[in-house]
This record gives sequence, structure tokens and C-alpha cells, in this order.
Amino acid sequence: MEKGVKRISVSLPAGVYRELDNLVKARGFTNRSQAVAEMINASLIEHYKQRGTEMMAGTITLFYDESKPGLLQQLASIEREYINEVISSQHILLEENHTMEVILVQGPARRLKMIADKLITCKGVKSGRLVMMSMLLPPIHPFPNESRR
Repeated sequence: MEKGVKRISVSLPAGVYRELDNLVKARGFTNRSQAVAEMINASLIEHYKQRGTEMMAGTITLFYDESKPGLLQQLASIEREYINEVISSQHILLEENHTMEVILVQGPARRLKMIADKLITCKGVKSGRLVMMSMLLPPIHPFPNESRR
């Protein structure tokens, strides 16, 4: 990945310029450049998700009623089916038999979306969302031919 900063010049209508300044202040960005870079990065991530072939890392967050018969087994079965993409999961117990599960995933964007859809559409899942980023998790173990550092 290329290091450093590259400069561009952007012309904006006066109203958009004022709103950008308001956004910078409201969200606590250091400057306009930081805000614009974050917006461009978010747009690129959406583009990569649409293409579907880019390798991405992300989380699938589920909220579900664990008392729903068979739901826990169904979710676990889907996660096992995609063991190459599912890195880990954490369960947070909520009130009234509800659970929040955060699943760390990595793989082609299209495949991650498909996994999220399968999990979110299980009967008993109240809500779910996939969030992806184009940066990847580093390998857990080096490849055998790499020397130790």
C-alpha cells in the first residue's frame, strides 16, 4: 500500500461547503480533509461491496430471541458451514432471553453478504447488520516458507 498523502482540489457549491464545515464540527473531524477522506473511503467500501469480489473484513451483528426453538443450532450450523469466513463470534446476553451476537468475518464481499443474509433471515432473529471494511486481518500464523522475525 502506498504511504503518504496526496493532495487534490475540490470545488463545492456554497451550500455544500457550509454543510461540510457543519459536519466537520458536529462529528469532531480535525479538518475538512479528514472528513472528505472518510466520506470517500465509505464510498469506496460501498463500491467494493457492490462489486462483490473484493476481499473484505467485517462484522455481522445479530439481535435474536434465544428461546426460539432450534435457532441457536441453526445459527451455529450456518457459521460452521462458512468456517473459512467466520473468524470468531461473541455473545452478549441481553434482557428477556435476547442475545446480541457479533461475528467477525473475512472473505469476498459477495460471500460475506450472503452469509449475513442467511443469518439475519433465520426465524427468531430480530435485527441484523453487516459492516465491512476493505482492510484485512493479518494472518494468524505465517505461511510455512516465511522466516521468523
